[in-house]
Amino acid sequence: MNKHKHKIITFAALMTAATAVVHFTNRTIAAAAQLKQVLRISNDKFFEWRFGNIYYTKKGTGSPVLLIHDTLPGASGYEWNKIENELASEHTVYTIDLLGCGRSDKPGITYTNFVYVQMICDFIRKVIGEKTDVIASGFSGSFVTMACHNEKELFNKIMLVNPPSLTRLKQLPSQRCQLLKLALEVPIFGTLIYHMVVSKENVKNLFIEKMYYNPFHVNTEMEDAYYEGAHKGGCYAKFLYSSMASRYLNINISHAIKSLDNSIYIVEGETEPNGNTITDEYCSANPAIEAVTIHGSKHVPHIEQPESFMEQLKDSLPMIL
Repeated sequence: MNKHKHKIITFAALMTAATAVVHFTNRTIAAAAQLKQVLRISNDKFFEWRFGNIYYTKKGTGSPVLLIHDTLPGASGYEWNKIENELASEHTVYTIDLLGCGRSDKPGITYTNFVYVQMICDFIRKVIGEKTDVIASGFSGSFVTMACHNEKELFNKIMLVNPPSLTRLKQLPSQRCQLLKLALEVPIFGTLIYHMVVSKENVKNLFIEKMYYNPFHVNTEMEDAYYEGAHKGGCYAKFLYSSMASRYLNINISHAIKSLDNSIYIVEGETEPNGNTITDEYCSANPAIEAVTIHGSKHVPHIEQPESFMEQLKDSLPMIL
């Protein structure tokens, strides 16, 4: 009996020590990731929303344009820094960090499409205060589509930059997805797994393999911004990733796309995987949608080819500008 008790005590002591080491490691990784302070808070503009404060910037004068970044690990409003100043020469440009991203609060909640639909609508209604043109990157295109479907009076023209596949969005969380989410959200050890997923090396590979057409175009400061953004908020930074990896952000938006009569434009990177197929999905659902391709780009044409991106906006999509 005493021998058995001794084993339990020894195991408990080892687990406590291991937990302490992992916790210290997590804190060290998060602190080190923010040393460069790329995501500086340039003003005190925060929208006080029900689930947390939303960081945003406001530049220029004129009709409003809202820029919404993708939900890739580490993404933030910094994604738009190569085009927002030029846009601001003719527009009032609002650039936000979504809840759970960048400099905004990162509550430990399950993130869903509906959470972001509410956030976007509330931001336009309470901060911008008038009908708005919206440019959304990547997965955020699904949020904007549903938001416009729900509250059409808030939205003017919509541009979707490499939006997600309509087929992919129909995939709901499975039991395996729920187990993945549970594992990632385990205190301390789940955080360590997340830190491994968004390690410096993996963020670099994300840019090289999935985001850029030409890996030699990768901007070190942009890479640093994503790495910092992925770790801001400490252990709470993982909750958006766990929700997305587990498909909790997915929702069928096909009916919304079909019903919208706003001017909708899709900007596609030349080598975005399945880009043509995805664009065809949207155009088939709503034949009024227009689409253009940015050559020499992949997932983030506004980052990799900002000049071409702006030229396309002015030449092919004059109604946006």
